[in-house]
Amino acid sequence: MRILIIGSNGLLGRDLVADWTGDIVIPANSRDADIREIGQVRKLVTQAQPDWIILAAAYTDVDRSELDPDLAFAVNRDGTRNVSIAAREFGAKLCYLSTDYLFDGASNHPYEPDDAIHPLNVYGASKAAGERGVQAEAGRWLIIRTSWLFGAARACFPENILQAADSLPDLKVVADQVGSPTYTKDLASAVHELVRADAHGILHFTNSGSCSRFEFARAILQGAGRTTTVSPITSAEAARPARRPAFSVLSPGALAPYGVTMRSWQDALEAYLLDLRRKGKLR
Repeated sequence: MRILIIGSNGLLGRDLVADWTGDIVIPANSRDADIREIGQVRKLVTQAQPDWIILAAAYTDVDRSELDPDLAFAVNRDGTRNVSIAAREFGAKLCYLSTDYLFDGASNHPYEPDDAIHPLNVYGASKAAGERGVQAEAGRWLIIRTSWLFGAARACFPENILQAADSLPDLKVVADQVGSPTYTKDLASAVHELVRADAHGILHFTNSGSCSRFEFARAILQGAGRTTTVSPITSAEAARPARRPAFSVLSPGALAPYGVTMRSWQDALEAYLLDLRRKGKLR
């Protein structure tokens, strides 16, 4: 198969390109096509001639989305719709990466793919609009929702925690947001498996288990051998521009027919820290 990966320079995109085997992979980033421009997207898809398009490109700055909602919607809603249209016109299947931030966090059980969505912030609303565009415009489509991505390819929450620990004796991290950290290498592997299985519909993939942001930060520091103190605070005390769901754990139940398995987020974190050391990013 021919696989067009849009967003190949991103946190997930780099692992998708690096780890994908058995197919012809065509990486593309914003220099190849601005997904906000339908003409550029059509040209890219026509040149690539893909069997599948993996749309990993997105505007993912949650707090900045509150300050510039037009940009968030231009990329995550309009850009996704453009890719969906081009995929349908060319006859390619589309895999769209989405987010746990579609949910409001009011649940006390892991969210299923068919649970009602109610985003609390602009980023989540723009990704929800992207999902609607996929369902309305794409022909054969797969939506994979995930959460709390971390990987060695680019800066992310664990790397930010480690960098802060280099200069601060005490870190304060929110303890009232619970989710499932997801290692990009594991997600990339799952995307590969699901595409090869010709999966369709809405699926959830994260590493197994859940934790608070505070618990995640503490595990990062312990795994890296840091003695920096980390203290729990509330979301209100953090005073971030965008609201986050208090609980956004995603249920993996719909993955069962495809045989996709998930290791724990703790094991994934250990692999991530080892990768950082190999890359010289962690002493």
